[in-house]
Amino acid sequence: MSDAISRLFRNRSGAIIAGAIAAGIAIVLLVVYLRSYRSSVNSGKRPETVLVAQKLIPRGTSGTLIARQSLYVPTTVQKDDLKLNAIQDPAALNDRVAAADIFPGQQLTQDDFTTESPTSIPYQITGPQRAIAVPLDAVHGLIGQVTAGSMVDVYVSVASGARASEGNGSLVTLLEPSVYVLVPPGVDSSNAVLRVKTTDVSKFAYAADFEHLYLVLRPQVGATRTPVSTATLASLQAGVR
Repeated sequence: MSDAISRLFRNRSGAIIAGAIAAGIAIVLLVVYLRSYRSSVNSGKRPETVLVAQKLIPRGTSGTLIARQSLYVPTTVQKDDLKLNAIQDPAALNDRVAAADIFPGQQLTQDDFTTESPTSIPYQITGPQRAIAVPLDAVHGLIGQVTAGSMVDVYVSVASGARASEGNGSLVTLLEPSVYVLVPPGVDSSNAVLRVKTTDVSKFAYAADFEHLYLVLRPQVGATRTPVSTATLASLQAGVR
């Protein structure tokens, strides 16, 4: 009888100990779960930076132009509000083109852009900008020195009068400063494609057809303002004296 009672107490003690251990494990797992849940909730509220369109970005706009025109603004949002594949680094816009219209306030995402290289001219002009081709020779066009992306001052040599070939009645003057070169003159084609304002197209077209143009290369960094100046035979002779 005493042996049966002893076994009963031992079984009850083991069960109590096992139950206590199980309860302890359950409490530990619950604490770990609550901490993980709290961490996941907090991580969803963590601020993230994303690029957001400031104004309409039309389909076909290059990433380079978007950056140059400041068409986006870095904005802080909660991680839960971050769109899938959202663009957070402006460098991700390089060599990309908008695949569809992007509206003001819209987050920029990788899916909004194609990986097509925006090298064609229509992607490099916008608004009042136009592209015009002008003929040049090796000397006047600095062929081999002027490259795509160069900034140049454009001068025009105007010949007039019966003795224009001798320099009488002729002049050289600044046509337009700080002109962006879209396509440089080269060996295969002496034409250069320049980016100009709409209001300047006619004067460039006239100068290209009837006069001679000079490209004067500007520094890429730290260039000063080009003064408007005109040279004639008389002014050159006066300067020699």
